Amino acid sequence: MDKNTITGLLLIGAIIIGFSWLNQPTEAEIEAAKRKQDSIELLNTKKAEAEMERDAAAAITGNTEEVNTQNEVAQTTLDRNQTTDLDSLVKAKAVATYGDFADAASKEAREIVVESDLLKLYFNTKGGSLTKVILKEYNKYDGSPLVLFDSTATFNLDLYTKNKGTVYTKDLVFDTDIQDLRISGSDEKTVAFKLNAGADRYLEYVYKIKGDDYLVDYDVNLVGMDEVLDVRSGEIRVNWEINAPNQEKSLKSQREVTTIHYKYNSGDIDYLTETSDQSEKFDVPVKWISMKQQFFNATLIADDAFDNSDSKIETVTDEGSEDYVKTMSTAFSIPISGSKIESFGMSMFLGPNDYDLLSTYEIELEEIINLGWGIFGWVNMYAVIPVFDFLDGFDMSYGIIILILTIILKLVLMPITYKTYLSGAKMRVLKPEIAEINEKHKDDAMKKQQATMSLYRQTGVNPLSGCIPMLIQMPILIAMFRFFPASIQLRQESFLWADDLSSYDSIYDFPAGIDIPFYGDHISLFTVLMAISLAFYTKMNSSMTMGAAAEGPMAAQMKIMTYLMPVMMLFFFNNYSSGLSYYYFLANLISMGQTLLIRKVFINEDSIRAKIEKNKKRPAAKKKSGFQKRLEEMTKQQQAAAAKRKK
Repeated sequence: MDKNTITGLLLIGAIIIGFSWLNQPTEAEIEAAKRKQDSIELLNTKKAEAEMERDAAAAITGNTEEVNTQNEVAQTTLDRNQTTDLDSLVKAKAVATYGDFADAASKEAREIVVESDLLKLYFNTKGGSLTKVILKEYNKYDGSPLVLFDSTATFNLDLYTKNKGTVYTKDLVFDTDIQDLRISGSDEKTVAFKLNAGADRYLEYVYKIKGDDYLVDYDVNLVGMDEVLDVRSGEIRVNWEINAPNQEKSLKSQREVTTIHYKYNSGDIDYLTETSDQSEKFDVPVKWISMKQQFFNATLIADDAFDNSDSKIETVTDEGSEDYVKTMSTAFSIPISGSKIESFGMSMFLGPNDYDLLSTYEIELEEIINLGWGIFGWVNMYAVIPVFDFLDGFDMSYGIIILILTIILKLVLMPITYKTYLSGAKMRVLKPEIAEINEKHKDDAMKKQQATMSLYRQTGVNPLSGCIPMLIQMPILIAMFRFFPASIQLRQESFLWADDLSSYDSIYDFPAGIDIPFYGDHISLFTVLMAISLAFYTKMNSSMTMGAAAEGPMAAQMKIMTYLMPVMMLFFFNNYSSGLSYYYFLANLISMGQTLLIRKVFINEDSIRAKIEKNKKRPAAKKKSGFQKRLEEMTKQQQAAAAKRKK
């Protein structure tokens, strides 16, 4: 027993004593335990006395059958008394916890299924809310019913009572006389759940469901609740949480687009970033809050606005879960005035991210679909989507629709493409003369630049004329990059070897455990074909359009890009929509065909050369363009800086 051992034992003893003191029961807990024990002892005493009376009766009468009957009656009486006493204890505890809502805390809950043409809705009287939603017209990637959200979802109102603190509706059982029902067509049925708090005092949820609509009307009514609730805060806090189920082939792709979108009552729309977990508060009241998944959403829409008091929205990703994509939660408030009767109106959209469908509700809910910002979104909204919908009306394979759409876009861009190749042809005609200038002024960059620009002015060639058409085409290329992954029409649509054009097409899955960083665990054939076609197109395009620039450092850079870009595309698109890779593959093939057609049929280099020679004979233009002036000024500045460094 050295000094350290003694010190350790003293500390352990002090911890045990402190723990015992901190955890000793309060006077109220001791009294409650004593009452419970006394009740149990009393019941046991009564039971023992009854058994003694039965034994005595058996000894006196000797009538076993009669004694057995008496025993059964006595036992039933004892059980009933014991149950009554226990029920009394439960009720007393419920009253102490829930006050006016005590009866609602002890009722049996039941499930009610309401089925429309589009939805299968599961309600539970405990909480009075939706616990599960199935979209009947869609399936998961494995063919099973598509669950928008399941019983892990919660919807709760925090009720601030006058006497018992905060009571949560998710813990209480609502009353309803509704049984399972079916709704078809334009019929509408009302499903009401009532949370009673005494005579003529209740909180009510009223759902109005149509047979042919994804929108469910939802009202919260308060009758006589001014006597129960503490209305000084002027609000009731709402908590809503959904665990987004895994519905598609790629869990990674779903996590990259699943998040919460919301619209401020002022009109602006915002969202939490998709690529990482985030938490925010509302700055001002909001019109709607949307739990947006890759192709579906659950949205709560206020008739007026949800209050931003004590608000919060949050996304959380459990990387270890294969069943759920993300947990999305929100908290906000609905206003109350303390009137005898008041109501707050809202609705719920429970359906697909279909741009045309969402647009019909005229609340800008279609903005949750990422079609690209600015001009890229406009191209999709006003050009790509209308053409795609038109072609979709002919009931063709979506692979054929994408082919026709690609051809239409390429035909529209044909004049721009022609201008690009014409500029390249002019540059090729001037290539010998530019090479001669480079050799003549190889030691003087400024004179070389001035001589080159003078040649361009004299021959009427604009070296940037090939770049501008390419810039004009960029919005369409980027718009298509956004359109295909967001198009629900491509979901689970097969074409050739691709079983789902909205997801990747795998022709080979790597063995379990092999996942190449930035590439994935499979090989997508459409991506491979797109990369190969890109390599050929880049090489063909550079040989036709670069002209004199295809020498020296520029030629080296173009050669690197010719091989680097296809490799980059292999990694970038391997896990993307196979419909997108298929579109780019078709676009590259058609572009190569256009290149050969323009070169062989529409562009005559001899004619171009003759025109350039004719331009040379005309007096040189004295006026310089703004671009030429800036280029020459920049060249002078660079030359002066180089001379200064040399000194």
